[in-house]
Amino acid sequence: MFSNRDEARLAVARQTAILFLERGVAGTSGDDIAAASALSKRTIWRYFRTKESCVEPLFIGSALRFARALQEWPLDQSIDDFLKLAMRVDQQTPQMIADDILAVRLIALSAEEPDLRTVWLYACHLLEHELHAVVSRRANRSVLDFDVRLCAATIVAAIRVVDESISNAAINEHQKFTHAEAVGRVADAIRTASTLPICDPISIDNYR
Repeated sequence: MFSNRDEARLAVARQTAILFLERGVAGTSGDDIAAASALSKRTIWRYFRTKESCVEPLFIGSALRFARALQEWPLDQSIDDFLKLAMRVDQQTPQMIADDILAVRLIALSAEEPDLRTVWLYACHLLEHELHAVVSRRANRSVLDFDVRLCAATIVAAIRVVDESISNAAINEHQKFTHAEAVGRVADAIRTASTLPICDPISIDNYR
């Protein structure tokens, strides 16, 4: 049915997200997830630790796409200009957009679901690890440098707050945000949270 394990895990994540959003986390069982995914319950538990972790591929997929985009951030571009280009809607497939919408709805739900929030925070942790290299490159410092790791941590904390604020406002308070507004908030958060001067264009002459 699926060509590989990652594809199967992502398919399960999509079905589980729909169930969580329709029935609630407590109202969704492993049997429900298996039936919706057309897999055995044994296979589900071979792929995932808990029912909440079944949505992990959605959170991680979104986080790693963002990390991969930042890894392409040219030294001579500001964070604001780069994100306007890198996060354009026409750069995403319909499936990526659908997955991100599911992730937004799950983030809003996670505020009242501690086990689901644990899964979300794990994805944030992975993003932080990926950003060590991004900060290191722009700061021209070792990836092991304490200040590099601190900067990556503060950036991810700020992004998490933006994601949670927008998700809650959009889903629970029915506020509307344009794509440009959401991207602008992320760029502003990164700029505010950066403890190293990495957000403005960097001259190659500054490199040792």
